[in-house]
Amino acid sequence: MAHREGSLEAPTRHPLEWRRPEFYDRGELNKELERVFGVCHGCRRCVSLCHAFPTLFDLVDESDTMEVDGVDKADYAQVVDHCYLCDLCYLTKCPYVPPHEWNIDFPHLMLRAKAVQFHERGGRFRDKLLTSTTVVGRLASLPGVNALVNALNDSSGFRNQLESTLGIHHQAPLPRYHSKTIRQRTRPIQEMIAPVAAGETTGKVALFATCYGNYNAPHLGEDLYKVFQHNGIHIELVPGNHCCGMPKLELGDLEAVQTLMEKSLPVLTEMVDEGFDIIAPVPSCVLMFKQELPLMFPEDHALARVQRAFFDPFEYLAMRHKAGLLNTEFAHPLGKVSYQVACHQRVQRIGMKTKEVLSLIPGSDISAIERCSGHDGTYAVKEETHANAVKIARPVVRKLNQLEGDHLVSDCPMAATHLASLTEGEAQATHPITLLRQAYGL
Repeated sequence: MAHREGSLEAPTRHPLEWRRPEFYDRGELNKELERVFGVCHGCRRCVSLCHAFPTLFDLVDESDTMEVDGVDKADYAQVVDHCYLCDLCYLTKCPYVPPHEWNIDFPHLMLRAKAVQFHERGGRFRDKLLTSTTVVGRLASLPGVNALVNALNDSSGFRNQLESTLGIHHQAPLPRYHSKTIRQRTRPIQEMIAPVAAGETTGKVALFATCYGNYNAPHLGEDLYKVFQHNGIHIELVPGNHCCGMPKLELGDLEAVQTLMEKSLPVLTEMVDEGFDIIAPVPSCVLMFKQELPLMFPEDHALARVQRAFFDPFEYLAMRHKAGLLNTEFAHPLGKVSYQVACHQRVQRIGMKTKEVLSLIPGSDISAIERCSGHDGTYAVKEETHANAVKIARPVVRKLNQLEGDHLVSDCPMAATHLASLTEGEAQATHPITLLRQAYGL
């Protein structure tokens, strides 16, 4: 964590005041962008994190004044387009975050700029399509349709056409679609288990499937069921399946984020009131309920209750282990595991709980890599940013090639798939919960 001069207080995240009319004022936004960009130009600590900062510094260095005032404000959008809201600059690098008097929150400023841009011009058809994960998932996972979609995505000719028409890069890995979703896969393995509370956990969890988990990686639901039931934890699916809103947040479509939240919140609140804790298989979806939505709706008491009940799956298992309730009888070693720590898990400030749990397995060597994969939800897929995503991933890929692990894993399935496509050899992307199930021999 970066040192904050003059203060011993922890970083403070202020609510996003997105419903104020001034929030969408282009003139006021540009004033704040110029102020913050000036601070970033004088600091430059975040230059290695993503492509947003090199873009900013190049604009400054190539301007007539070599200061922020020499940059055309129309070019500010170039910086904004390269921010995918990983939050690492805020939580790991910036010494000027609140309570510092300069009050720098770079990710929230980029989010505001994305929202203003969407408010003024709307989004590209491609971007609206890519971020409509529930609608696309429902259609693409229909029996028969899923096989056609998967076959087309494997076709080089179709992928070249997709790039020329929609701007989806022909080399970017695209998710596969399954007609047998999480709900269909987990219904036969549902068990009634008497919950045992321990610490902050009730021993009874509701699985928020997420769009990706439901349509693209439904085996994760089976793995979570098996592992949690093996550890005496009752687990059920959250009824219905709505997007958490993270894709629309990254697009700047905050009204759509609110609409999605209003669909999910009543069901989640009801389950919390019934004594359920909540988990999700994708860190971005967990972060949405732990941080992003509460910062957008700080006055919503129902959302606050859901926020307190939401956990990363391995955070939950680590808490159960601390209480002596985790089954540590493992049937199989994992060998060498190369583990990329997902950005949206890192910024939850829970520590490396996945590594902590996997390290309990005898005969397992877990090497953690705390660098961004560069994937984001759509950044690595888009034609104009795919090359930058590959460049950001290079340090991770280099380390993965050096480690030559038996497994390549990340809590973010999309990050793992992206990295596997860039590594040497035949590395297969795996989710840590799948490895844990294998170690148990389930």
